[in-house]
Amino acid sequence: MSCVCVLCTSVLLAVLMLCGAVPESQVPVSYGERGSNLGLQVFRRVVQEKPQENVVLSPHGVASILGMLLPGAHGNTKRQLIAGLRYKKKGPYKILRKLHKTLTSKSNTDLVTIANALFPQEGFDMHDDFLEASRDNFMADSHSLDYRNPQQAADFINEWVSNRTKGHIQNLVQPDILDPTLTRLVAVNSIYFKGLWKSRFNAQNTKMRTFTGGDGKSYKVPMMSQLSIFNIGMANTPDGVKYRVIELPYHGNSMSMFIALPSDESTPLAAIMPHLSTETVHGWGSVMHQGKIRLLLPKFTAEAEVDLEGPLSAMGIRDLFIEGKADFRHLSSEPVHVSKALQKAKIEVNEDGTKAAVATTAIVLARSSPPWVIVDRPFVFLIRHNPTGTILFSGQINKP
Repeated sequence: MSCVCVLCTSVLLAVLMLCGAVPESQVPVSYGERGSNLGLQVFRRVVQEKPQENVVLSPHGVASILGMLLPGAHGNTKRQLIAGLRYKKKGPYKILRKLHKTLTSKSNTDLVTIANALFPQEGFDMHDDFLEASRDNFMADSHSLDYRNPQQAADFINEWVSNRTKGHIQNLVQPDILDPTLTRLVAVNSIYFKGLWKSRFNAQNTKMRTFTGGDGKSYKVPMMSQLSIFNIGMANTPDGVKYRVIELPYHGNSMSMFIALPSDESTPLAAIMPHLSTETVHGWGSVMHQGKIRLLLPKFTAEAEVDLEGPLSAMGIRDLFIEGKADFRHLSSEPVHVSKALQKAKIEVNEDGTKAAVATTAIVLARSSPPWVIVDRPFVFLIRHNPTGTILFSGQINKP
């Protein structure tokens, strides 16, 4: 086995057809955190609607696809995007280009693959400035398709997505969402992540243990185990709900998985969800400390498809979905709007990470009797690029 973590394509399958803003924080935040915060708000709305289900979503993917559409937007459509993303009015394109290059830099080559593409209808005239912004800031490919044959067009896009996600995301686009006479453009953002734990889990230590699901029922699941040193801490929501946070770094140190779950076993996971933001995650550093613990964490696989129109509209980003109101005059002279916005994501977590064996061996030498930390009930996870604060993936696991 070689895969430890997230395999995800974040496709705001922005199918463009003819035709409240987030308050500014007092704490300075990076553009990676700004976009991720919008994505986390979408995530919070989705889990509120699906409190008992597994949910996987890419906050950065949501921000990326909206960022790709931003250069084409005008008027209220542009103002809603900028307000939601908390970007400056003139557009953050140089900073977004720098963020994209940082996330896809040579040091992250083995961890993260991000690919963007535009799939316009053959003969659809897009403005040069929009195409240039897509190429320069998001390294977006452009492939003309004939949507008069929806099956053939869907097959082409699905193959592109499958290739960029190593075959883990397939059949993203169903032909029936591609109108053969009105579809003008499909924009796609794909993120693939594969990380090896810095401190590995030995497969021989994985045992079947009880996990209490979000439905209150008990399930036997394969639970990984290791004795090691992790960053761990206790945090509080503004309402006083205490919860535990654990950081599991990946090999290379630039990426980490954070796991959070309520301290009180009787407290539902939903109690800490409204508290989740990039500012919250940033603040975890002040409450966490290194400690030697016996960590038990379930192996799990989860996948989900999310329709983003509802959450984005509820957050004030609505005009882009409304025929007659959407204003993409900087994208094309034809009036277009976004008819469908969806994201499909998948995560697989297992024991792998043997390259960190030396660190594990050194860690085991620590003294004292270590406490046990058992993640045996619903939890939330975040996968974060620590240098920029970008949240690549977030998830709610109710049943591994």
